[in-house]
Amino acid sequence: MRRTIAVMLVLVLGGCSQSATPQPATPSPAVPSPPAAEGALGAAPSAAASPSAAGPCTVFPADNVWHADVSKLPVSRDSAAWVASIGAATKAHPDFGNGFGLPITQVPAGQPKVKVTFQYADESDPGPYPIPKTARVESGGDRHVLVQDTAACRAYELFDAVLQPDGSWKAGSGAAYDLRSNTLRKSGWTSADAAGLPILPGLPRADEAAAGSIDHAIRFTAPKTRKAFIWPARHAASDATDAALPPMGARFRLKASVDISKFPPQARAVAQALKTYGAILADNGSPWYFSGTDDPKWSNTQLDALKTLKGTDFEAVDSSLLMVEPNSGRSRP
Repeated sequence: MRRTIAVMLVLVLGGCSQSATPQPATPSPAVPSPPAAEGALGAAPSAAASPSAAGPCTVFPADNVWHADVSKLPVSRDSAAWVASIGAATKAHPDFGNGFGLPITQVPAGQPKVKVTFQYADESDPGPYPIPKTARVESGGDRHVLVQDTAACRAYELFDAVLQPDGSWKAGSGAAYDLRSNTLRKSGWTSADAAGLPILPGLPRADEAAAGSIDHAIRFTAPKTRKAFIWPARHAASDATDAALPPMGARFRLKASVDISKFPPQARAVAQALKTYGAILADNGSPWYFSGTDDPKWSNTQLDALKTLKGTDFEAVDSSLLMVEPNSGRSRP
């Protein structure tokens, strides 16, 4: 993969084995990168500044990496190996819909904050968090809780969350985000996700699909990842050093040649987002499992069309060319 001199591929010491748990780890010195290809973009001055707080609350600014168009980026030199490691013939799976997926709890202005106790407190944003007793918990082993406060334009995310009798919460790890900022988490830090990334911006929503436009990348999982992460990821969750395995943060896209014209509307909206904005590897899990919201407005029948896609319909891209500064999630146009 071509890289700029500012792009870091960071190996992490002491990472967990292949599991979905976002274990904390301490980064080692960066691995030397190959020389930048002719025309590759170097890092510009730090630009994590966000739009005015007076503006509307969106899920990160328009120039955030989650909103970056990757349809014209060059294919990564590691693409074939990474696709093969995830599963070239394996079918894609929309891990969301009506009755399953990641629920989002919206809270009103002034929602009372409660104590949150973390197993990995050294890499979690300290509480209190505005998480009500009624917050929806993801079913299954990861037990994510995602809370969005649109009045304050902030998001709060927990991994392995359990409500306590006194109304407080216990969790494996947690992160809080200013949705008007491009600032990334500290390098080497986990979040509520193994890659140290926010979960909320990677979830297609039914209302986006109904409007015909999903304007962001989509979170997805792979069975085995490398003991490494690349921008914008901040954390790895593996002991494997095989270069044929993708690192956390690797970005893929649905190939332009894949015909999605006959997909029903909801599936077509998701597939088009995968072509334009791609997908970011964010956790260890089942191959080509794409995350989204749990919402009764999804049609599971329509989303089933995505299951006709397979690994060879995807390719990894060199997203390093988008990077403005390693600690910022701001991307180049």
